[in-house]
Amino acid sequence: MDRPHIAVLTSVPSGVLDRLRERAHVTDLSDRPRETWRAVLGDAIGVLSGSSGAIDAAFLATAPALRIVAMQSVGYDNVDLAALRARGIALTNSRGTLIEAVADLTFALVVLAVRRLGPAMQWARSGRWMERDAPYGHDLAGATLGLVGFGAIGTAVARRAQVSGMRVIYHTRTARTDDATTGGAYRTFAQLLGEADCVVALLPLTPQTRGMFDDAVFAQMKPAATFVNAARGAVCDTEALLRALEQGRIAGAVLDVTDPEPLPPDHPLFARDDVVIVPHVGSATSETRTRMAMLAAENLIAFIDGAALPTPVSI
Repeated sequence: MDRPHIAVLTSVPSGVLDRLRERAHVTDLSDRPRETWRAVLGDAIGVLSGSSGAIDAAFLATAPALRIVAMQSVGYDNVDLAALRARGIALTNSRGTLIEAVADLTFALVVLAVRRLGPAMQWARSGRWMERDAPYGHDLAGATLGLVGFGAIGTAVARRAQVSGMRVIYHTRTARTDDATTGGAYRTFAQLLGEADCVVALLPLTPQTRGMFDDAVFAQMKPAATFVNAARGAVCDTEALLRALEQGRIAGAVLDVTDPEPLPPDHPLFARDDVVIVPHVGSATSETRTRMAMLAAENLIAFIDGAALPTPVSI
């Protein structure tokens, strides 16, 4: 019997390809132009995909045998869930593999924001260092961190913040029942915006959260507060953020994600001293990316073997 065909659409470590090849015929498409994929995908029963590049009806039309999409990411907003449902195609993600790495990066962004290290770095680069002190930031100890989204990553960020003496408040659709354990305190969204010295987006991108951080939201933040986006770029209205900074309604922003992504290099946000942008590196460590890709591979192998999928997504 022919071995099942798996197509890998995104770059993964060689060990992940080797693991897949134990159970399947594997085609690595990661370095091939997308327009050439149609000729290869016809008999693929599974794909290993990243979070960029649409998995939509047009893509599915090129893969008539497809039965499973395994994401090398936790998010899957590039996947057309209705199109998968219509075809009965399974979906998996890599949840649980990147919590600590993303929490590390998120808290690093918080430090950048609260201590105003972006303006300080620009101060040094511009030659103003010897003229006078750079603009002061604020103490972490005693500051209030507002986390919008308080799942596994949020609680991991809270642990790091509490070690630094920060007070943690959070907002979710429903208040948690373990505040005594997490050390966080529930607030309505409006309350959080009014109290937090640094507001961090850590929520998934859904139709309800798309553009959630808009002019009205930034207007409710304290003028000395900063904004951090470690979620998805599209939860923030980019032009609303720019307006808030230009009008002095907030003190600064630090972004791991943008909308669009990547942000054009001539975008006005890049020219601002009060903004730091890093290129979506929340999970970008060798160890974490390997775990993510290997979990995607294990989901594919489980599907081939008829076993329970390790991390299925209900669609």
